[in-house]
Amino acid sequence: MNASSTPAADTSGVPSTPAATPSSALAAPFVEGLARHELRFQRCGACGAAQSLARHACTRCGGEALAWETARGTATLHAVTVVARAPSDAFRALAPYTLVLAQLDEGPRLMAHADAGLRIGERVTAGFFVHDGRTLVRFARTDPAAG
Repeated sequence: MNASSTPAADTSGVPSTPAATPSSALAAPFVEGLARHELRFQRCGACGAAQSLARHACTRCGGEALAWETARGTATLHAVTVVARAPSDAFRALAPYTLVLAQLDEGPRLMAHADAGLRIGERVTAGFFVHDGRTLVRFARTDPAAG
């Protein structure tokens, strides 16, 4: 390599990925909903399918007429895991913590934090907490008397 050559990229660490921000036009309704303690999802105007991740088109029919709706916040657990080793320094203070895959009553599935001790098949209700400047979802067991 001569002095005018571009040096090789540093591959000693994992490349950083910019965090999603409310300025992202596609994700803004979801992120802004979290700040208001609301779970938002998209529903297709053509086929009625619900999806939890912000997309430009329906994952079922490809339709582009998507509208944002607010979920009730109740769901059923489909997967539960305990994270003992945080994937980054930002989450190290939370470890060990529980992550779940919850199917909202409106249809879409959402990965989120949860109270410890929950089991697959349990009914849960969404709550919210702020960590590292971001509002995140945390599911808790639904109170049987509440419903």
